[in-house]
Amino acid sequence: MWEIVRAGGPLMWPIILCSITAAAIVLERLWTLQDRRVLPRELPQKVWQLIEANQVNDKVIAALEQNSPLGRLLAAGLANRHRPREILMERLEDTGRHVVYELERFLNTLGTIAGVSPLLGLLGTVTGIIRAFNAIQAGGMGDPRVLSGGIAEALVATAAGLCVAIPSLIAYRYLRGKVDRIVVEMEKQAMRMADVVEAADARVGRPAAA
Repeated sequence: MWEIVRAGGPLMWPIILCSITAAAIVLERLWTLQDRRVLPRELPQKVWQLIEANQVNDKVIAALEQNSPLGRLLAAGLANRHRPREILMERLEDTGRHVVYELERFLNTLGTIAGVSPLLGLLGTVTGIIRAFNAIQAGGMGDPRVLSGGIAEALVATAAGLCVAIPSLIAYRYLRGKVDRIVVEMEKQAMRMADVVEAADARVGRPAAA
């Protein structure tokens, strides 16, 4: 392994750093974006039951906010449940933007790594070819061993850059799609929250706010 790193030249080190960073981001996001951690299946139904039973209080809202990203969104709805629907939806949208920002954490970095890694490999290719031509210029045309170092640097750096970029791009696309799916589900729950709150207000005879 060490021989491969040496053969790839100095640009192997930033490529290796990119690979370590990408692996750390992918593992962290896969753990964080698990459905059971982001969208607990039973949570919305429990919240609807609390609203219908008129058992919502500050303690419930605080506990819900710490539960999950979906819980944080629903907690914002409960905190503004007695306001007009337009204001309620506005608060839900504002909270949703903050939640989505946290869900997308590090994804831009992962996308950057996927784009930069092959460029680093290409730069390694260029430096390797330059090294090979310098060897030719120095009179090494008759000795293939003189050229082998530059050629090896070009090929190894290119291969290393692609080996980092391809998995990073696949992971980025997968995680981006997962976040998009989570956002759609949260939007559905936000709309459902507004409907449940409105229905609960109608049952207890609370006048609709203007």
